[in-house]
Amino acid sequence: MFDPSRDQSRKFFVESWRKYKNREVQTQLEIIAADLVAHHPEYHPLIDDPDGIHKEFSPEDGQINPFLHLSLHLAVEEQLSINQPPGIREAFEQCQAKRGDRHAALHDVLECLGETIWRAQRDKAPLDGLAYVESIRKRAGSS
Repeated sequence: MFDPSRDQSRKFFVESWRKYKNREVQTQLEIIAADLVAHHPEYHPLIDDPDGIHKEFSPEDGQINPFLHLSLHLAVEEQLSINQPPGIREAFEQCQAKRGDRHAALHDVLECLGETIWRAQRDKAPLDGLAYVESIRKRAGSS
């Protein structure tokens, strides 16, 4: 199982973006990561800053962690590619049809994933894949 450290995960996004900008050869995963960064121009100054990977983001200060956001995006892309949990792809497609924009629909799914992770942590339980997919369907208005 691949379990990168916080800095390794952050460096992955920084390196993927650097390779993209320099038109270097990328792995498929790096292409996806760079595309995610491209869809978030508000993160470009941080991703371009060599010291950006060391920055702390405090929810108490109202800060969103851009690296966490990008990592959740990457997780959702993987889930969609393998339709795991079962039904996520169909629920996402319904959400995308409602929103009319793929990236906006992805953000809806990220909200559902974040809520699912929070519940699992709060309840000290495994992630509930069925509830996760159902929450996406509710966002799409199809439950």
